[in-house]
Amino acid sequence: MDQRIINLFDEYTHKPLKRDDFLKRLAKLTGSMAAALATLPLLEINYAHAETVPPTDDRIKTESITYPGDGITMKGYLAVPAAKGKYPAVVVIHENRGLNPHIEDITRRLATAGFLALAPDALSAAGGTPTDEAQMRELFGKLDPVATRHNFEKAVEYLKTRPDSTGKVGCVGFCWGGAMANQLAINSPDMKAAVAYYGRQPDAADVSKIKGAVLLQYGGLDERVNAGIPAYEEALKKANIPYELYVYEGAQHAFNNDTAPTRYNEAAAKLAWSRTLTFLKQKLA
Repeated sequence: MDQRIINLFDEYTHKPLKRDDFLKRLAKLTGSMAAALATLPLLEINYAHAETVPPTDDRIKTESITYPGDGITMKGYLAVPAAKGKYPAVVVIHENRGLNPHIEDITRRLATAGFLALAPDALSAAGGTPTDEAQMRELFGKLDPVATRHNFEKAVEYLKTRPDSTGKVGCVGFCWGGAMANQLAINSPDMKAAVAYYGRQPDAADVSKIKGAVLLQYGGLDERVNAGIPAYEEALKKANIPYELYVYEGAQHAFNNDTAPTRYNEAAAKLAWSRTLTFLKQKLA
């Protein structure tokens, strides 16, 4: 697909670009509004492909839980290995599409790999992630960044104290959640390991506050996000923060999302996921 179309869709999903304006610009790129409407399903998320680990998988247990947030009750999706025991814990941080079937599946994938995994819903204060995309975009635009970060910090605290947790906690975030993973690394002193997939980088001046290790994964074609890599890496080196950084050439932003047909890159996603599991197992051992 024309890279200009993918870049436009990326702009639409990350900036306050109205749907009508997006469709008009898409029509210019595709040649007509009819062609734009035919292209749209190829760009949008298809949750029919979301389930790789079914909730009924007998290796794991899943449940919807709540935990105390920053003055609110946070909702979340929890997955844990079925066998009784204590497990290292991972906060799963969703994209700017909220807690959806794809993120729930990632949470279950982590449970099958031996982790206690929790995916909080950033939109808990509004009752949870809505199914209507326009409403969801509006709600994300109203989130208070500091309070939202605190709610994810509270997830780290919650996981530390669960009886089925070893007390060692990491996180993995995607897109919006990748940026949040970087913020948790800086602001949560109990964070042992943070994995950020194509997430916006933090201010270089804050990087020295990181207490754990970070794994950073980017798509080679993701020019918008990748512009911040050099400053972040320089700050990590200067502060002697243990880190790994990978750029997957030919991969788009959101290359891990197998429900996004035009951006999913199977080879990059599998390699990045393998590196994610290895990193988390080492740092949370």
